Amino acid sequence: MERVAALDEPLKKILGGSTAKVLADHLDLHTVGDLLHHYPRRYAERGELTRLADLPMDEHVTVVAQVADARVLKFNGGRGQRLEVTLTDGSGRLRLVFFGKGIHKPHKDLLPGRRAMFAGKVSVFNHRLQLAHPEYELLDGDSDSGAVDAFAQQLMPIYPACQQMASWKLAKAVDAVLPSAQDALDPLPEALRAGRALVPLPEALLKIHRPGSKADIADARARLKWDEAFVLQVALARRRLAETQLPAVPRALRPDGLLDAFDAKLPFTLTEGQQKVSREIFDDLATSHPMHRLLQGEVGSGKAQPLDALVLTPSGFRPMGEMAVGTEVVVPSGELAVVDGVFPQGEREVWRLVLSDGSAVECDDEHLWIVASRGTGERVLTTRELRADLRRPDGGPKWSVAPAAPVDLDGGEDRPLDPYLVGRRLGEAGAGRPAERVPDAYRNAPLKDRLAVVQGLMDAGGEPAGSAAVFRAAPAPLADDLAWLVRSLSGSARLVPGRNGAHDVHVRLPDAASLGGQDFRRDVAAIEHVGRKPVQCISVAHPDHAYVTDHFTVTHNTMVALRAMLGVVDSGGQAAMLAPTEVLAQQHHRSVTEMMGELAEGGMLGGAEQGTKVVLLTGSMGVAARRQALLDLVTGEAGVVIGTHALIEDKVQFHDLGLVVVDEQHRFGVEQRDALRGKGHSQGEKRTPHLLVMTATPIPRTVAMTVFGDLETSVLDQLPAGRSPIASHVVPAKDKPHFLARAWERVREEVAAGHQGYVVCPRIGDEEDAPKAAKKGAGAADAAGSPEDAEEKRPPLAVLDVAEQLARGPLQGLRVAVLHGRMAPDDKDDVMRRFAAGELDVLVATTVIEVGVNVPNATAMVIMDADRFGVSQLHQLRGRVGRGSAPGLCLLVSEMPEASPARARLAAVAATLDGFELSRIDLEQRREGDVLGQAQSGVRSSLRMLTVIDDEEVIAAAREEATAVVTADPELTDYPELRTALSALLDDEREQYLDKG
Repeated sequence: MERVAALDEPLKKILGGSTAKVLADHLDLHTVGDLLHHYPRRYAERGELTRLADLPMDEHVTVVAQVADARVLKFNGGRGQRLEVTLTDGSGRLRLVFFGKGIHKPHKDLLPGRRAMFAGKVSVFNHRLQLAHPEYELLDGDSDSGAVDAFAQQLMPIYPACQQMASWKLAKAVDAVLPSAQDALDPLPEALRAGRALVPLPEALLKIHRPGSKADIADARARLKWDEAFVLQVALARRRLAETQLPAVPRALRPDGLLDAFDAKLPFTLTEGQQKVSREIFDDLATSHPMHRLLQGEVGSGKAQPLDALVLTPSGFRPMGEMAVGTEVVVPSGELAVVDGVFPQGEREVWRLVLSDGSAVECDDEHLWIVASRGTGERVLTTRELRADLRRPDGGPKWSVAPAAPVDLDGGEDRPLDPYLVGRRLGEAGAGRPAERVPDAYRNAPLKDRLAVVQGLMDAGGEPAGSAAVFRAAPAPLADDLAWLVRSLSGSARLVPGRNGAHDVHVRLPDAASLGGQDFRRDVAAIEHVGRKPVQCISVAHPDHAYVTDHFTVTHNTMVALRAMLGVVDSGGQAAMLAPTEVLAQQHHRSVTEMMGELAEGGMLGGAEQGTKVVLLTGSMGVAARRQALLDLVTGEAGVVIGTHALIEDKVQFHDLGLVVVDEQHRFGVEQRDALRGKGHSQGEKRTPHLLVMTATPIPRTVAMTVFGDLETSVLDQLPAGRSPIASHVVPAKDKPHFLARAWERVREEVAAGHQGYVVCPRIGDEEDAPKAAKKGAGAADAAGSPEDAEEKRPPLAVLDVAEQLARGPLQGLRVAVLHGRMAPDDKDDVMRRFAAGELDVLVATTVIEVGVNVPNATAMVIMDADRFGVSQLHQLRGRVGRGSAPGLCLLVSEMPEASPARARLAAVAATLDGFELSRIDLEQRREGDVLGQAQSGVRSSLRMLTVIDDEEVIAAAREEATAVVTADPELTDYPELRTALSALLDDEREQYLDKG
């Protein structure tokens, strides 16, 4: 909105060439309109002293304070001198420092007791805040400056300034252009302005720059926020309208196709949240304009059980490792179904759920359980969610599971004896006789036979015990068999240890007539860590997609995005998933092909009739494999492709690209996503593919666009909140060096406990231009000759340097290796393989480990120079630990002072593991970036008054108003002022950027 036509006068004409050049070069202010929209950051009230304790690090600030003392000190053996001035405001103290010949005038001016405005960049030396060579303006009778008059006003505007242009000089420049505010064209429709009781734009500009009261500031802010929100929302509303005009092929769901076949194979039922998100996506895909949806939340693939876990079959329990396609299993309702898919999942951390009757079942941390608690219906929770919320406030078990329905079994063995007599004989066994067991033929037997064995046992050795019965002093093997039989009948059996290894078995059976008339639920009493085991999951050809394992009902979870891709393939299109790294692309490809089984082998021998081909395309593939993959894409043979940036190359052509899925979307530039979307065409005509972007950690621009309503959003809130807890702490390396020494001790302790750790650095360390970059980074302060600033500046810590120092020092004797992006692919793979196999203790790496690395045994992470990373990056890095059974530890090492914004950001990261909360923190700290431009760094935002976090209500209301205006008048024919404001906001580059999304 900075170039409204009437305010387009160049500043050079009004302020002169030198001032205009400084404003243009350092604040990007070129016209009268630019300067009028450069609003005060805050206002100093008469008599108010700024809290020095709250000064932000590395920012140019203006402070109003009083001189406490001033003294000249010598250094360099008396050859140099500096003036140190101490300011105070009652809440804190701030040091000013002047060097060399520049000390004479401030030494004369800045006497104790003098009050002045000071402007400069906040830095730190010897753990104290300081301003080096600040500009200043005295605020008492000794100065004839106009600043005295300004300060005499009740409210004095303090502007965002720079080293070359202090706030009070900006105020004088604004005074020169303020009369032009009367000519400002008002972009808001008159009806909207009146309906919202907003002041006219010229009045708002006068009040924001020269307020007479705090009410003036409030009026001006309210109006100017609406300008920004409304004009931007009109741009987005027009874009949404244009998107509905773009040609896209509707991808309606087709029954009895690939998606239905895949769903029928799944070894689980989709959760309610997944079903809802899938409906939203499929509704969008069925329209004739492109879907533009953001899926927030992590998604996972099959969940597994150990190979030695037991699965109930019609002939009794068999190990999970013996399951094969065609094996018959028992489902929770008591029906039989066949296994139609087996999915090995490699080694995983395994947990044991121990129930209140002593029975137990093993599974991985992702496993989903159908559980109930007091006063609630049944819910589906992962093992890790159960671990995190296992007990009620009174300490009792919170969750219970229901037994499976009892079924007839038959192991095929003869049962020559009467089952009741078998039970009596075992129950009458006297002390001293060898412990006998119930023969397998009578365990894997029809219901009535198993019940007869139990009745014989209880008649011989049981006695009443309240509403139950108890079998006394049973030898351990017999006690286990009795409990097994009772549970197989949907009853309850609890073992109580007695003398000499014997047990009392407390038995409750359902109504004998119905065998299942009562529901004897068992509480989840404990969850114990078992260790790493080979695991797999199976799919069952039954609507329940569930089976019985040690009498427990289990379900699983899957990828929402994969189902969307298969739905598009059913409609005749192709789907492409773009992953940021080869590691992640390979992981997705392996997971997808394992889950799809023969459905991923369309056109191949043994492939399913309605299957398709799933291909992988990465930069490091061999020539022959790459050529085949490209051929499969252009002919349409491959319905699904998963790949890296290699998908974007010109030579990659699709037969009919219908859907683009972008994983970890913050790792890709807009241009890269757009390049892939640009490959869409159908029946020879250009068509825009549908777009689904996925992220677990939204970055500021994503959050901003989400709040602005530009992307339709779906949220899967079953986030990685269930992982093992990760403790995060900030390590102030400069203030407290012993904290850093303790950090390395903690890494050694984790390794001694059998775990592994990461050390992350911002730089590799073999860059030829590192010294040059360091020199450049030192900035103007060095040129001023400040020895303090020279000490403060240094290049970021590097992997190669840190690894060498650690191996020789605090981590000496441990197996330390390095991993970074410039290593040869084979070397990288070798290091990762050795680390995953436990052959290395500590991996010193760059952010190459940020995504796609999964080593559950790694429990410790030390991030060096953590302040050099963004919030979302720190969150992603931290997610590499705490993935197994043991809790994770993340130490954020920083040399920044406690009062700095960087430290505040690190403290915020340490305080929460919630990715959505962190994205908001990131947005508050960095601002939105240029919401309409390509910079995501927040350096220059087109939003000056509006903040996405604080003004969501204004944005939502503006969206409604804008949508109504654009719907009624898409070309804005009746709103010439609004059209002018819009063209000022959207130059060609930004217009294209909006179209890319």
